[in-house]
Amino acid sequence: MRVRTSPRRRVVLPQPQRGIALILVLWLTMMLTVIASGFAFSMRSEAMSARNGLSLAQARAVANGGVERMAFELSRPRAPTAWMADGQVHTWQDDDVAVAASAVDESARIDLNMAPEPLLKGLVERVGGAEPDVAPRIVESIADWRDPDDTKRPNGAEEADYRLAGLKQKPANAPFETVSELARVAGMTEAIFARVADHLTVQSRQPGINAMTASREVLLALPSATPESVDTYLQQRADAIAAKLPVPPFPAASGFAAGAVPVWRIRVQATTADGVTFARSAVVRPSGDGRRPLVAYTWQEDSAPAPVSLAGPTTGDDMPVTRKNSTDGRT
Repeated sequence: MRVRTSPRRRVVLPQPQRGIALILVLWLTMMLTVIASGFAFSMRSEAMSARNGLSLAQARAVANGGVERMAFELSRPRAPTAWMADGQVHTWQDDDVAVAASAVDESARIDLNMAPEPLLKGLVERVGGAEPDVAPRIVESIADWRDPDDTKRPNGAEEADYRLAGLKQKPANAPFETVSELARVAGMTEAIFARVADHLTVQSRQPGINAMTASREVLLALPSATPESVDTYLQQRADAIAAKLPVPPFPAASGFAAGAVPVWRIRVQATTADGVTFARSAVVRPSGDGRRPLVAYTWQEDSAPAPVSLAGPTTGDDMPVTRKNSTDGRT
């Protein structure tokens, strides 16, 4: 027996419904495209972030190792090719990471605890921009802050003066522990502090400065220095370093001179092949202990531009190194 089937009927949507269906399909296609594009962009961003993070970790490790290498080179016996803490920039490659490092001994700065008042006055007035009648008050307040007694200098400030001025702090009557503590001294303004802070230290423990490595600002703080004499000396110093000759003394530093000290301010900048840069700034000294060869006073990330040599152009280094296991811990 043969069963007859009726032919299928094709449903034909009215014209308005077919238009709506087409719009729904297009909208769904666009939505899927946007979702796919967003996912692809997110994955690409995550991949780039991971790659940049890896490059940054590599640059950080190399920069940390660069500080250790610079300290090692400075600790080696003196020789014609030995590195000096004179601001010259030394460059080398650590695998595919370019490294630039420089160091200056800490006596290139004015020690806030040891410097005589005329040297501090020159810095506060000539570099800090303090008025001639204001500078002595700041300097004597610094002296009152760091001395152990409560005896007020004629232009200084002791605890009663801070209370009278409505200040919450009082003099420590002890040596400055950090340069930033200077901002709390009576009479010190934010503007003056910002100009002088980079030229001060509490680690050199020298009453004078090492003019052979000091900055222009530090040299200008010398009572008998003039801008003209400082600029002339800086050119003579740069020429001597470039020619690998002894650096001449600075006559204006007579009476305020200090020799180099084995406390170094080191700056290392590491740049990976894909352009990621990390800069490490540290103040360190050798400890004499082989298990812990360096003592770090400061250890921080530096965002300043690349090191600039006191002798002018950057000098290359013929000693490439390969260091795989640098650490990020403080020494």
